[in-house]
Amino acid sequence: MSLEAIRYRRGSLSILNQLLLPEQLRYEPVDGVERAWEAIRAMEVRGAPAIALVGCLSLALELEAGAGPAGDAAALEAFVGERLRFLLTARPTAVNLGREAQRLRAFVRRRAQSPGVTAQGPESIIEHIEGLLAKDREDNRRIGAHGAQHILQRVPEGGVTLLTHCNTGTLATAGYGTALGIVRALHGQGRLTRVFCTETRPYNQGGRLTAFELLHERVPATLIADSAAAAAMRDRGVQPWWWEPTRVAANGDTANKIGTYQLAVAARHHGVPFYVAAPRSSCDPALPGGADIPIEERPGRELTHLQGLCLAPPGIDVWNPAFDVTPHDLITGGIVTEWGVFAPGELREALAARGAAGGQ
Repeated sequence: MSLEAIRYRRGSLSILNQLLLPEQLRYEPVDGVERAWEAIRAMEVRGAPAIALVGCLSLALELEAGAGPAGDAAALEAFVGERLRFLLTARPTAVNLGREAQRLRAFVRRRAQSPGVTAQGPESIIEHIEGLLAKDREDNRRIGAHGAQHILQRVPEGGVTLLTHCNTGTLATAGYGTALGIVRALHGQGRLTRVFCTETRPYNQGGRLTAFELLHERVPATLIADSAAAAAMRDRGVQPWWWEPTRVAANGDTANKIGTYQLAVAARHHGVPFYVAAPRSSCDPALPGGADIPIEERPGRELTHLQGLCLAPPGIDVWNPAFDVTPHDLITGGIVTEWGVFAPGELREALAARGAAGGQ
């Protein structure tokens, strides 16, 4: 059975509840925007691309069920905007949902200004949202191909040993994955020796999700503690390491799962190329640098408890940011997009050029 984070057909949406992995493989129905908000906030679904898809698809469900004003294009535009703004409050750091919401509002606005749009109803909006699933899968495969090609230019012979943090695969996307898509591409070419995946405290996305995916795909993998990453770089032949950012600023600074910054510092010390696998939807050229990226802070209980078991003394003060920012000068390998691989200093120009070309 293939793994899917999202199962959708017209009028029906379900998500794999990732809080239950790896012990249970259970899909939960999502019947509308409120339920999608809850699932995103609780991290039943996570990963910036998957969050954007579930949010938008939940709106498509409501439109298909007849929610929203009928026969009034301007009122429908207002309804869509209100629902999207609500979804954006679930988790503030990931830019993908905000980016797709912006595009969807622009699409609806153009419809409202077009002749004959009233007769069309919400159908074209639903079709637009449904198209995001196929686009995400296609973009991920392109990222995988570009990343694998780039790393094999650095390692022209023999196998490649990688390190990855958090979860950046099928469970974080519509399918295939971004950073894990590169892993899949290398594995498919017979050039992957091993992947080291960090446990990724405090939510253990690496141990619960990435390790689960890699075993499911029969990819050679080793789970390590977060605190063992530097030793793995020194003693276990790690070459590049990859991850998918939650948000990339215009200067190439990147926000990702907490712990990424310290791993980037260790990679620089050990001369290990440090790569970012970032779809266009994760890039935010409106933000000048990493200091402008809002960082979500999660409840302290996520750090002090695990499956109901208390791991720290009651009353201890807790700081639990979900993400940290890695400065662009530590991204020594490159930023891999669906268009190719760019140095951080090249990203702004690349985004502008692709924007002028319609993003193709």
